[in-house]
Amino acid sequence: LSESIVNVEKEELLREEVDSDAGPAITGDDSICESGDDDICGVADYVECAVETTTEKLELPEEFAKSVMVLTCESTVEGGSCDVYLVGTAHESCREVEAVIRSLKPQAVFLELCTSRLSILTPQTVKAAKKLEVFPGAEFRVAFEEANKYGRAVFPGDRPVQITLQRTWGKMPLWHKIKLVYSIVSQAVFLPKPKELEKMLKDMSDADMLTLVIQEMSKEFPSLMETLVHERDKYMAYYLLRLASEHSSVVAVVGRGHLQGIKKNWNQPINIKELLELPTNESIFTVKKILKYLVVVVAGTAIVSGMYLAK
Repeated sequence: LSESIVNVEKEELLREEVDSDAGPAITGDDSICESGDDDICGVADYVECAVETTTEKLELPEEFAKSVMVLTCESTVEGGSCDVYLVGTAHESCREVEAVIRSLKPQAVFLELCTSRLSILTPQTVKAAKKLEVFPGAEFRVAFEEANKYGRAVFPGDRPVQITLQRTWGKMPLWHKIKLVYSIVSQAVFLPKPKELEKMLKDMSDADMLTLVIQEMSKEFPSLMETLVHERDKYMAYYLLRLASEHSSVVAVVGRGHLQGIKKNWNQPINIKELLELPTNESIFTVKKILKYLVVVVAGTAIVSGMYLAK
């Protein structure tokens, strides 16, 4: 992990927390703009010039009404409230995301992405994914493109992945760190082939696969659920609420496994600075050192076994 990148990104996020009321936005022309003191996107009268303010109640397509979670909050726009439509995605959720945004035409779209993962929205990423016959994050790309059609801004609202990974590693006990690294190293050679992976994804078409994997791994490593899921639920709930407080309608595209967590933390007090803190204790057991120890152990075991067999 690049500590310099993490620290810079953390400082920027903390500065935004003090100086502004919203995070960076991707506007309809694909540019990224920083939030200002008086408006959501650093451009005067952004809401008035970019999106027509409406107090008319939006209605979901009937076929998606049961699968989309609706939250509300107070807002500074005309009407005094905002409706937030949470679309919980799983594999092959692109059609649902497209239909919801097209029907509602919300003022803003919120994505479960951090700024370091925005490359997933680029055509080059999609082209590379085609070679594997798998489209990671395709629902975010669809949301981005559909929002652009109506000139809506898209806001990445997930916690920086570098901070999440460092907090995850820092909270794990030593034995779990060793076991996790060993598990990753030993199983890396058994990754499924593209066709097998595609079949697995189709079989899990109605599930948030990433959350399911984390839940399964948390049986062996309990701290994973806290840092990889629960903390991010709080983080996204916090920034989604801030975004909604300056709009009349928002569609949020997040993994299905985050729906209940965001709902639970909606309108609740959240210490955002605590969620951005990095582990302060310098551990001598870094990933690199643990890998070296594993290599030495494996090599030593192989040598001893070879000598024994030779005898």
